[in-house]
Formats: sequence, structure tokens, C-alpha cells
Amino acid sequence: MDVFFAPSPASRSCLGLIVPKHGREIVERNRLKRRLREIVRREVLPELDSGGRGGDLLIRAHRAAYDAEFGQLWSDVHEAVEALCSDDS
Repeated sequence: MDVFFAPSPASRSCLGLIVPKHGREIVERNRLKRRLREIVRREVLPELDSGGRGGDLLIRAHRAAYDAEFGQLWSDVHEAVEALCSDDS
């Protein structure tokens, strides 16, 4: 999964998701979008806002994300965001 972060003048962080079809059914695509949205909403955005790193977060899912379990998605998102935040420091 690709994760991009850009500082924003807005008072709170925002999320953008790109989930390509990759030949999957709409039910699978929606499930992946819901999972990613929930991970970011509950864990990542509050962490960014409380740490004073508010900005816009964009996640682009790869083909393998469709087959990943929720725990693996959670881990991948957190690793990517931590790497981005450490690069910004």
C-alpha cells in the first residue's frame, strides 16, 4: 500500500482513499475501503491531530490488500504512517 502525507492548513486531518478495482467485485472493494477507513479514523487521524501533525493522508491500496486480514492492514497502515512521520521530523 502506498501512503502519502501532506501538511494542510485545515484545523483537522483528512483522509483520501484510492482502492482500484483490480478485477474484484464491488462487495470486496467496499469491504476494503471500510476497513481502511476504520483503521485511519480510530487510530491514525487522532494520533496525527494530537501530535500537532495535522494534514491530509492519502492511501492507495495494492492488489494484495484485498486478501489481507484486518490485523495485517492495521499493521501495514501504522508502519507506513510511522515511516512518514519519522521522515518529516
